[in-house]
Amino acid sequence: MGEVVHCTVDAGVCTITLDSPSNRNALSRQLVGELAVALARAEEPDVRAVVLTHTAPVFCAGADLKERASGAPDAQSAGNPMADAIERLGGMRAVTIAAVDGPVRAGGIGLMAACDLVVVNESVSFALTEVRIGVAPAIISVPILARCGWSKLAAPFLTGEQFDAHAARDMGLITHVTDDVAGTVARLVAGVLAGAPNAVAAAKKVLRQGQPEMQEMIELSAALFDSDEAAEGMRAFAEKRPPSWAAQEGA
Repeated sequence: MGEVVHCTVDAGVCTITLDSPSNRNALSRQLVGELAVALARAEEPDVRAVVLTHTAPVFCAGADLKERASGAPDAQSAGNPMADAIERLGGMRAVTIAAVDGPVRAGGIGLMAACDLVVVNESVSFALTEVRIGVAPAIISVPILARCGWSKLAAPFLTGEQFDAHAARDMGLITHVTDDVAGTVARLVAGVLAGAPNAVAAAKKVLRQGQPEMQEMIELSAALFDSDEAAEGMRAFAEKRPPSWAAQEGA
């Protein structure tokens, strides 16, 4: 089989495409292995936004059950590329955006939920089907429960029932429901690139660390206001011009 994950970088944006339609972008060892390589590129300092997208028609069908049935090692085990990918999508400096234009099942939901922003076509359906094949959504529960309260997840987790994009947004699982995924993602990327790189990275860290301590936030605020980025941003505001980072990104 040829390459099943493609990675391109252009003007600060890293686009990672899951491209294994023959098995509905299932989480095979090859796919998660190639995803790890793509994420390593996404962690380079020239990348400010990462878009995780897919070939049609399915975003990700979850575990590759045919591969698992053959006795192959579990691609979602702790210490494996899948678990690593989940942690890296949330922990990297760049803002990560999932662009979802097709159904998502099981482990695919975990991959999607690991991203900072999740943009979903309003026609997309979801299901956490693990219990129906005798397992549980274990590894992927880490990013999912970080986004959502357990009560709203109880029925999908315990029954494997299907739910739609509006229910997913109500749970807090996704951030945007739209009939134009590409357009919405482009707008969000432009917004990320309009922000100061260090400030955006700091804002992501604040969001991801849980309830912050006030003193820590006072110190962070002071450090950011004293930074070169803040000085440039305030000069640009006073001079009614784009700040240097926006000009560099073609804003």
